[in-house]
Amino acid sequence: MKIRFVLISILLACSAASAAPRTMRLDYYHTGNDHQETFSVDRIVIEPLPWPGDLSKAIDDTNMGAYLFEVRSQSDNRLLYSRGFSSIFSEWVTTDEAKNASRTFSESLRFPVPDQPVRIVLKEREQGEFHDVWTTTVDPKNKFIDSSLPPSPGPLLTIQKNGEPPTKVDLLIMGDGYTAAERSKFEKDARRFADILFSRTPFREHRQQFNVWGLCPAAPESGVSRPSPGIHRRNPLGTTYDTFDTERYILTTENRALRDYASYAPYEFIEILVNDRTYGGGGIFNLYASVAADNQWSPYVFVHEFGHHIAGLADEYFTSDVAYLPPTKKIEPWEPNVTALLDPTNLKWRDLVTAGTPIPTPWKKEEFEASEHQFQTQRHDLRAQNRPESDMEALFAKEKQQEDSLLAHDQYSDRVGAFEGANYAPKGYYRPQENCIMFTRYDAFCAVCSRAIEKVIAMYSD
Repeated sequence: MKIRFVLISILLACSAASAAPRTMRLDYYHTGNDHQETFSVDRIVIEPLPWPGDLSKAIDDTNMGAYLFEVRSQSDNRLLYSRGFSSIFSEWVTTDEAKNASRTFSESLRFPVPDQPVRIVLKEREQGEFHDVWTTTVDPKNKFIDSSLPPSPGPLLTIQKNGEPPTKVDLLIMGDGYTAAERSKFEKDARRFADILFSRTPFREHRQQFNVWGLCPAAPESGVSRPSPGIHRRNPLGTTYDTFDTERYILTTENRALRDYASYAPYEFIEILVNDRTYGGGGIFNLYASVAADNQWSPYVFVHEFGHHIAGLADEYFTSDVAYLPPTKKIEPWEPNVTALLDPTNLKWRDLVTAGTPIPTPWKKEEFEASEHQFQTQRHDLRAQNRPESDMEALFAKEKQQEDSLLAHDQYSDRVGAFEGANYAPKGYYRPQENCIMFTRYDAFCAVCSRAIEKVIAMYSD
């Protein structure tokens, strides 16, 4: 009865979408290492709700993501739907582990239920261009397509509704590691982070173009897994710290569970609130983002990671430890906010460059690097000594004060140019402005990042 009530309430929230097709989801396995990969179908399901998107904006022309999938008519090869995305595999394959071991990840493709047999074509970006890597067929009349209801995550929380799902960007905030008794805490956290997001440009100016929903399957224990100090939990969404052995990186590889629970809300984008204080989060383009809800710096992490998720923004920092290996060949990144500057005359944000700004653009790079390396050493020491999280929060406050002081009054601080140091590399990659929330714990997106976000908002809203 509870599942039935939840489903009815959600369908009422999406009543105007009753003429829309249902949502089909192809779950598949992605297996491989740094030199080979294979794909295999897990299952095909019909989700409980109608397709949340605008059918007139079915084709993705942004050329973003590590992968692109297409839904094509089997009879005439007509393109019906496409979306670019990235995945955990696309990150893991750049780590040292992928040199010597293979892993399997569950992944999903969501699209409107077709009215005819279709081919699903998966393309992978290689040397900057998409190439076909897997094709499978789907007949919507196949008797093995599963239309049963998945386990209920509990009641749907409407945080803000500004229109019907096909006309708005639908953001789903999910809680993980919240017990049933902590439901009210999740609701407060979800509303708080929605307000945080819409306090920042360009989200502030486009708040009316968003719907925000909340779902929180109850956890048997409070909190999530943190393998470094030996903490393990069986939380519903499976989020965990220490992804790729990076203590602050929070992801889940429990894709099936995530997608089944999320299917009870209309969504294009997902943000997972982790019921923990320890600093951390993660964000992958068109997959999901995550943040530890109770840290002093969670507002920054939330917005930064959502930038990865919604607009494919790259990390612009280069002094923090990451698990990724540097590329063997330098090519132009697909991400909109970093460049290899292989052709300075065709800089991809050239139209935003302030007149008279030199390319590359000078900045206090050596002074910044020296300061950051000192803070990174202190950060490692605090974790090694298992110091209270308040000590780490205080260190980050000192670091931000130093960064803001150093970067605020440089010659080209407020200009768009090409500043060396980005994409985890101190040399060879460039970011658009000296400071940005994708570079430090700065409070704002740069002009290039803001434009990239607005482009995606326009894809999903009226």
